[in-house]
Amino acid sequence: MAGTAERTLIAPTEMTRRTGRILYRTVLTLTLTGFTLAFVFPLYWMATGALKSSAELAAPDPTLLPHTWHPEAYADAWTNVGLGTYFLNTLLLALGAWLFQLVIDVSAAYALSKLRPALGNIVLGMMLATLMLPVSALLVPTYLTVTDVPLVHVNLISTPFAIWLPAAANAFNIFILKRFFDQIPGELLDSARIDGAGPVRVLVSIVLPLSRPVLAVVSIFAVVGVWKDFLWPMLVLPEPSKQPITVALGRLAEFMPANQLLAGMVMASVPLLVLFLVFQRHIITGLTAGSLKG
Repeated sequence: MAGTAERTLIAPTEMTRRTGRILYRTVLTLTLTGFTLAFVFPLYWMATGALKSSAELAAPDPTLLPHTWHPEAYADAWTNVGLGTYFLNTLLLALGAWLFQLVIDVSAAYALSKLRPALGNIVLGMMLATLMLPVSALLVPTYLTVTDVPLVHVNLISTPFAIWLPAAANAFNIFILKRFFDQIPGELLDSARIDGAGPVRVLVSIVLPLSRPVLAVVSIFAVVGVWKDFLWPMLVLPEPSKQPITVALGRLAEFMPANQLLAGMVMASVPLLVLFLVFQRHIITGLTAGSLKG
């Protein structure tokens, strides 16, 4: 009803009082500050720890600022360990997984949303059911699958396909894409079909151009998911020369000084932080997009 008052955590009458406004701003400021510190402080501790000496890091009394600055730890970590090679490996794995996810997940979501195959709802329900399982429960069957791929009987261990193909089967991305595709008016697709466009042409010429926000979200999730993964690449990429930077740092940790190890972790985290800061607006827009204007 029009006369119904909006319900909030703080009554509107309290916000008209000076004491209520001060209390509200104080609680809001403290809450935001607390959450910010909880997320930012570990990053600060890692970045400044790389600038300390190994002896200072091992001291029983931690310090917020380095007593002596050692920025050379970043250069040493890059040259002594060969992080450039592992960065290239990670980039290759992330780009391949991104491409496979776009092709397979977009096709699956488009089929479930617009082509509506028989038993499509059951297939979608089975996909979503996999999200309820812990990752550890899927490790063994997925590993057995990549060691002997059904039908073709190929062993994918120590190849990028051991990362790319399992990453492509992403039920969460399929659900997000299908949810967005459902909002595209059917009249647009019917008009294209009347003009003689087939299902593939409709997907390429109409659906994908309208789906750029959600495609950006899926792309970011695909890159981040592979870049930060550790356990699965460690299992399927046993050769050191093919490992991503997360696995390489874990393998080399016992041979590296503590400050160089932290420097390597910082450099491994920077691309993801930059990616999030640049595309954070696209993430919010893509996840909240539920309708089309015009």
